[in-house]
Amino acid sequence: MKFGEAIKSFFRKYATFSGRARRSEYWFAVLFVALVGMAASIINPGHMDEDGWRQSGTLENLWSLATLVPSLAIGVRRLHDTGRSGKYLFWLLLPLAGAIMVIVRLCEDSAKGANDYGDPVK
Repeated sequence: MKFGEAIKSFFRKYATFSGRARRSEYWFAVLFVALVGMAASIINPGHMDEDGWRQSGTLENLWSLATLVPSLAIGVRRLHDTGRSGKYLFWLLLPLAGAIMVIVRLCEDSAKGANDYGDPVK
């Protein structure tokens, strides 16, 4: 899947939590969200609070809010492609180890053939 196609799919399936998503579709969407988020933080850098912590700007906050649901949706679809339930994302609540577990699963190749979540997208 090409970058442009993946981004169109990301926004077209804004809140679609069913089905499957290819590995390339997922990682292109992650790249796009990160790049636009970085651009938003450069355009509207926010400020430092009295303790020296960076507070994000309004534009960056709006981008994060706008991409929250589609990011969760594509993550669930990607996990479906590996044969796992979207509930697997709850492992992210476990600091560090949970994030590592989820990232490993998101990097795995697609499950062969049809599974409980649909036919393969490859």
